[in-house]
Amino acid sequence: MKTLLRPAISLFVLLSALTGIAYPVAVTGIAHLAFPDQATGSLILQDGKPVGSRLIGQNFSDPAHFWGRPSATAPQPYNAGASSGSNLGPLNPALTDAVKARIAALRAADPANHVPIPADLVTASASGLDPHISPAAAAWQAGRVARAHGLPEAEVTKLIDAHTAGRQWGVFGEPRVNVLELNLALDALKN
Repeated sequence: MKTLLRPAISLFVLLSALTGIAYPVAVTGIAHLAFPDQATGSLILQDGKPVGSRLIGQNFSDPAHFWGRPSATAPQPYNAGASSGSNLGPLNPALTDAVKARIAALRAADPANHVPIPADLVTASASGLDPHISPAAAAWQAGRVARAHGLPEAEVTKLIDAHTAGRQWGVFGEPRVNVLELNLALDALKN
């Protein structure tokens, strides 16, 4: 029995040290060297204090700010600990009702805007935490945001254009606007 127990315990301790300590330390170290921004959460700092992450959306409801995609997380929006999709199919009445409610809320926030609302403003992303909206979704909100700040809409549109990121490597994905970065730039105009 001793001849079987001793090697088993030794192997257990060795593998625990390798997979529980050495491997995570090595991967974390490599991540900090190769991708320092992402390894620390892609935090956005303002006056030395973190105000958010480039990778996780935030809940903006003030009419003077751009709003992101709806969040599918519960109990509060943009809860990274509860990230999941809504799992509602296109024929599900709950999805139809949610989209109708979101359209009504957007129309109520800007009744003068009769342009069709971009889909990403009324549908949640797969994770429920998407920090980006399409340039069309940002442009749809430009009038409301400009009026709330007392700015010409052309100035807000220029700000959107300056914060629009293209396709990754010119090929993958779609052009996008990071809502937090855009709102921080907008707030900087006021100061």
